[in-house]
Amino acid sequence: MTLKHLLLATTVAIGLQAAPVLAQDAAVEAMQEYMMFSEYEAGIILPQQLDQTVFETALFIDTRDAGQFEEGTISGAVNIEWREVLDRIDEIPESRMTILFCNTGTLSSQAAFALRVAGRSNVVVMQTGFTGWQRDAAWKP
Repeated sequence: MTLKHLLLATTVAIGLQAAPVLAQDAAVEAMQEYMMFSEYEAGIILPQQLDQTVFETALFIDTRDAGQFEEGTISGAVNIEWREVLDRIDEIPESRMTILFCNTGTLSSQAAFALRVAGRSNVVVMQTGFTGWQRDAAWKP
């Protein structure tokens, strides 16, 4: 191997090692930007706010696993497990309020955060989740 080939191989190796770091830095920067400029209660909705008008206009996404979804969900909800929201982002409309929920709001909060960092400002998480909706929803279809 010539010195020229050795230098080229070293440069490529360094570049490959730096790529994940640069991608990670960009992801962290996007998250920081989102967090710095979001309003305190941005990205949430309460079950008490879910009236008939909301049900007629919003898309509900159940972020629980398929088994929990099959046991019971909000009428008309689509099942996209929380870990899959970025893989299935094309199924999530940009022009319509989209309400994510799980049992309590924990997993759906992670999914909503990922989608909002990815640029989906129309996505909100239902605080207190399916359990809170069963107990406190302003309207149930």
